[in-house]
Amino acid sequence: MRSYSRFEEDDDYPPSVGGGGGASQDGGGGGYYRGDSQAGGADEEDGGGHSDSTEGHDEDDEIYEGEYQGIPRAESGVKEGLAGGPSSVGGAGGAQGFGDATGAVAAEAERRKDQEELAQQYETILQECGHGKFQWTLYFVLGLALMADGVEIFVVGFVLPSAEKDMCLSEPNKSMLGLIVYLGMMVGAFLWGALADRIGRRQSLLISLSINSVFSFFSSFVQGYSTFLFCRLLSGVGIGGSIPIVFSYYSEFLAQEKRGEHLSWLCMFWMIGGIYASAMAWAIIPHYGWSFQMGSAYQFHSWRVFVLVCALPSVAAIIALSAMPESPRFYLENGKHDEGWMILKQVHDTNMRAKGFPEKVFSIKNNFLACFNPEYKRTTFMLMAVWFTMSFSYYGLTVWFPDMIKYIEKQEYESKTKTFTKERVEHVTFNFTLENQVHREGQYFNDKFLNLKMKSMVFEDSIFEECYFEDITSTNTFFRNCTFIATLFYNTDLFKYRFVNSKLVNSTFLHNKEGCMLDFSDDNNAYMIYFVSFLGSLAVLPGNIVSALLMDKIGRLRMLAGSSVISCVSCFFLMFGSNESGMIALLCLFGGISIASWNALDVLTVELYPTTAFGFLNALCKLAAVLGISIFQSFVGITKAVPILFAAGALAAGSFLATKLPETQGRVLQ
Repeated sequence: MRSYSRFEEDDDYPPSVGGGGGASQDGGGGGYYRGDSQAGGADEEDGGGHSDSTEGHDEDDEIYEGEYQGIPRAESGVKEGLAGGPSSVGGAGGAQGFGDATGAVAAEAERRKDQEELAQQYETILQECGHGKFQWTLYFVLGLALMADGVEIFVVGFVLPSAEKDMCLSEPNKSMLGLIVYLGMMVGAFLWGALADRIGRRQSLLISLSINSVFSFFSSFVQGYSTFLFCRLLSGVGIGGSIPIVFSYYSEFLAQEKRGEHLSWLCMFWMIGGIYASAMAWAIIPHYGWSFQMGSAYQFHSWRVFVLVCALPSVAAIIALSAMPESPRFYLENGKHDEGWMILKQVHDTNMRAKGFPEKVFSIKNNFLACFNPEYKRTTFMLMAVWFTMSFSYYGLTVWFPDMIKYIEKQEYESKTKTFTKERVEHVTFNFTLENQVHREGQYFNDKFLNLKMKSMVFEDSIFEECYFEDITSTNTFFRNCTFIATLFYNTDLFKYRFVNSKLVNSTFLHNKEGCMLDFSDDNNAYMIYFVSFLGSLAVLPGNIVSALLMDKIGRLRMLAGSSVISCVSCFFLMFGSNESGMIALLCLFGGISIASWNALDVLTVELYPTTAFGFLNALCKLAAVLGISIFQSFVGITKAVPILFAAGALAAGSFLATKLPETQGRVLQ
């Protein structure tokens, strides 16, 4: 087989396969890169009178399109059979079977050799293109897509405290809302990873980001819980394609000496997404003045504005990506050589123009099940185990931790509860906030409760006679075993479920508020939650920088295994956090160290497998996240030792398995 790469000065178009082309010489302005040593001899025999693109017309040396993919010509199999003599055609059946088997092995060996030659040739072309303006432009464009993925992880967690009140969510519904985005991303990672190898990286990424943007937009306006859940599910399906496609797409424009470093720099945008989400939540959600409503049926509170703002990175990525080309590697793998050449020319010319150099032009299937072929199976299962253990521990721990902080705050809040017993109150007007109190066996006669908020109020075994409640907003407030006699409720949100085993005698409810009311009185706690998330996102910056600088110096495996071990140790020390501040500091340390593991794992995976397999592994990652979150959350309020030991054990297992993976530093993309 003959494969080649050509550079010529000031050519507007790359040569077409089998098409006509101008004459060129071996010693001229362009260089030739031959796939075998006989290429030069062929040129000498031709006298240099034909270019590489026209010599394909020689009757006995025709270069057909399949050869660019390392696929043997159909005729070659026939010629090999004829060359075997009469026994190949009419000899004994056993001899013929042996010849067929030998031919199949030889054809497979030739195919592998051709694929390796083409991969090396593609690598040579990327090195000639250099690393410049084009790669940096693509870096920021794909960074927006990765940023959108980081934002999506945080959205539901930030809006949940407000959404659960706005939509009257029960505990099971809250849990499902927290998990639904991971389920969607799991489906999306596998779906879009597979499609990227069929319809192209750019096209798949555009479609997935569009789905994410559309359903993120819809989710900010829908009122019902089921509809909101459905929109967030499809939004997750859309954004699930970003990670597997982004890394594969970008790596196919990077030469091997730059790949590890710049893929690590790209990971920083996930951190930027977390910072963006935290900052927007901090700035928007507590400001209830940003809301509006149309009657009592349609309410658009500030948390919905936050959901809308969080769709902006995805929209920006779509706009920017529309101006970028498809991966040339995808075109070459699918036989579209002219399109692939034109994109490589665009990359080269963009970089050369930016550096002030003259322009040149030049030239040059994976599938998911192939990852489980005997020669790859062990590596595939090892890589699956590493992805699973890291995702199980990281996502489980990072989602469990805020819930644990809330539980600690709740315990502290409940420790300050004031209790009143057998009080008798008559002819008193309450027009101030009532909070964190328990009233037992009280008697209230002709009292007025006007224009006030009740937060964490409990009345037990009490009697309300001829009382008046007007314009009441309540959260976590209940009346247990109480009796109401001749009492009027006007424009309140004291619904029936707040009266537990209570009796209402000659009492009336007028103009009750509809839906659940948001409580914005606890702004300090909201700010604290967003600030902690902001710190957690910012804490990964040092790990990103270190991994980017060292990835191509110490190798992927050392980075992955080393940071996993250190993450395991830092995770174990979370068990000894005695207060909220100490645990926050330790979690930031854990996040800053573990990000280096993720960066190394992303680079290792993209250099080992195609986009389809990357999508499958990312889907497995989200499955592990769902399991980790579900298991870890079940221990909130019970013990913190078990989740931490689970996470540390998973990281220890992952770091051990990581040492069994092959090193990919310096390897060309196969």
